Amino acid sequence: MKIRLHQFLSKCGIFTSKNEVKNAIWSGDVSVNGSTVKDIKFEFNPNTKPVTFKGKVLTLPTDDVYFLLNKPEGVICSRLNDQEKKLNKKSVYEIFRDKVPSNVYESLITVGRLDEDTTGFLLVTTDGKLVDKITNPKNHISKKYLVETELGITENEISQIKSGVKIEISDNDYYERYVSQPANITLADENIAVLTIKEGKKRQIRRMFSALGNYVISIHRLGIGSMELSNYNINTGEFQEITFDEINQYISK
Repeated sequence: MKIRLHQFLSKCGIFTSKNEVKNAIWSGDVSVNGSTVKDIKFEFNPNTKPVTFKGKVLTLPTDDVYFLLNKPEGVICSRLNDQEKKLNKKSVYEIFRDKVPSNVYESLITVGRLDEDTTGFLLVTTDGKLVDKITNPKNHISKKYLVETELGITENEISQIKSGVKIEISDNDYYERYVSQPANITLADENIAVLTIKEGKKRQIRRMFSALGNYVISIHRLGIGSMELSNYNINTGEFQEITFDEINQYISK
């Protein structure tokens, strides 16, 4: 059975986006049956022609697997590059090392990314289709967070978050300005809020509050859709295998 090269690489789980897949191919780092291939639409039979990325053999998982992780603080949601290793960064994937089969470990990918300091609900899987379903903003799947701020959250801040916050990002030559989508927010304490959003731009929650003159101390993701971490007995830094049907019933409501 033939498959296109970009589809094969996406299913392997070592790449976190379609752009990473394309760049890997175009840069000449991918070989099929010993020959470099730079055509993302190249078709081949993975059962008869081995694929390597930077000399490492890639394989497809036989069956997709699904894990719910209670993400600890201080780990990043990507595999470590050389610079990150030098900085002694820790990867969320290391939690799974030696606890799942090696071919599964190599194929794992996080369903979206949480900041290094953000904790809580994180799905980790080999199923690229599920990743796209949940992270694609067109599907409007909600993500719920418990947010603690330095200052008390005012009625004005609540009103702006509910209607949309103007955010400006200026980083060297990069500039972006956008208005966040309307979000749901309720107070659990004067400086603690339960926030539900349906988009997930980089550091969005921290930037929303910063734009309003407040500072986020901590963020803990409670769940996605109607699926919540509190319904599972999973300690910080631990994970539990779950089923696709279990996930799907919560995110399809």
